[in-house]
Amino acid sequence: MDSESTVTTCYRHPKVECHVRCTRCERYICPDCMREAAVGHQCPECVREGARSVRQARTVVGGRVSAVPVVTYVLIVVNVLVYVAELVRPEIVDRFAMVGAGLTGPDGGHYLWADPYPAGYTPEGLVGGEWYRLLTGAFLHLPPTEGTFGVFHVVMNMVALWNLGRLVEPMLGRVHFLVLYLLSALGGSVLVLLIAPQDAVVGASGAIFGVGAAYYVLARRVGLHMGQVNRFMTGLLLWLVLSALVTSWEGHLGGLLAGGAVSLAFAYAPRDGRRAVVQVGACLLLVAVLTAAAVVKVSGLTGGGLPQ
Repeated sequence: MDSESTVTTCYRHPKVECHVRCTRCERYICPDCMREAAVGHQCPECVREGARSVRQARTVVGGRVSAVPVVTYVLIVVNVLVYVAELVRPEIVDRFAMVGAGLTGPDGGHYLWADPYPAGYTPEGLVGGEWYRLLTGAFLHLPPTEGTFGVFHVVMNMVALWNLGRLVEPMLGRVHFLVLYLLSALGGSVLVLLIAPQDAVVGASGAIFGVGAAYYVLARRVGLHMGQVNRFMTGLLLWLVLSALVTSWEGHLGGLLAGGAVSLAFAYAPRDGRRAVVQVGACLLLVAVLTAAAVVKVSGLTGGGLPQ
């Protein structure tokens, strides 16, 4: 009696004869569909299903693990490109620096704020409705016309960001790190507005001080050896004191405080389903507080009426 052999084919490629089964679903698979597994081979669908069921690694604050500090590198590139733009168009500094209250004269010059201001003069800065300056000033640096410190300003800040960002960003994750950086910059600008509204301030230092505060908080959170961390913080605080002589200590202190607050919320939020809610809520609360402080200050500078 003749028996006809049964021909088995791949479930994805019915015209291809095969004799290997997927170790998970036991469907026949051809060489093109075989995926190496711990034991035997699996089909593409089972591989995808398995990948979805694998728990993704997270940072200590719940962010996605990232071995490459992409945000740090992007921020450095943006700051350098903006500085090149300053060299080509020096007026960019006056247009986008953090200024709380100033005046532009009929001759195009910049003058101290006065309320009421003389005829022919126009408000400049936040009192003129230029709220974007709260962040744009953090991406500008002193131009070379300020002497040697002009170039040293951007170089020093980018070196600090390079060293700190490569430590902190992998501990936070990209999204958390970017939020920390921007809120630290915002905190620095708001403190400048509150204490020295007539100063024109530029520099990424406020945001970098916030990243420095986060490094300290996260180091304590994960139990790093604190000897080196404490020495770092001593140097950061010394920089804060010395900055009163050459740059804006208000911006540095504001960034330090804002960054510390954000990193505390990130690091010590409950490690359950509420973590994201607590972290987002803390950031929104900080934004609300900083916004309210800025609005009240500008309102006071303009005699109780906000600029139109």
